Amino acid sequence: MITIHGRPNSINVQKVVWIADEVGVAFERLDVGGAFGGNDTTEYLAMNPTGRIPTIQDGDLALWESNAIVRYLAATYGSATWWPDGSAQWAANQWMDFAHTMIGQLTTVFIGMVRTAPEDRDDAKIEKARQEVNRLWTIVETALNRRPYLTGSTISAGDVPLGCAVYRWYGLDIERPDLPGVAAWYERLKSRKPFADHVMLPLT
Repeated sequence: MITIHGRPNSINVQKVVWIADEVGVAFERLDVGGAFGGNDTTEYLAMNPTGRIPTIQDGDLALWESNAIVRYLAATYGSATWWPDGSAQWAANQWMDFAHTMIGQLTTVFIGMVRTAPEDRDDAKIEKARQEVNRLWTIVETALNRRPYLTGSTISAGDVPLGCAVYRWYGLDIERPDLPGVAAWYERLKSRKPFADHVMLPLT
């Protein structure tokens, strides 16, 4: 059994819990970070010197950085679908790295609209990030107009970070472009029980 340290409303923790459930590895998730605290203790910092979440423990291995954890779980416990060989694996890495840019911009909108009181919001900053997020989703749309998932005909680790991001994007009260490829992909993700259980949570 692996242990996942991190709070459930963190998008980076959601990536890890989602794929852990998908690949069938037994896990325990512990509430750490945010209102729960615990990520500044000596014990936690010994596992993860950044003091951020998530961190996983798998036997003697302590691993941090969410995308690295997703790759590890897919490669160690997943089928060839989740961590494919050859060009599909490079494509998965590409989309996981691209997600950093997307999620960074989306987080600006999310924190501004969900975790900031209306009177304290920087509306210009939020709007600039919203426009950039929408532009970035058009890049994803181009890929999904050619195939059902980001790396091919089946879901892979490459879909996980952006899959978490697309739930937040559709959950925010913002103007979005009409992107039928992204919308169809999102519907496919929503049909997966691990995605519904671990990602489709209230935005808080």
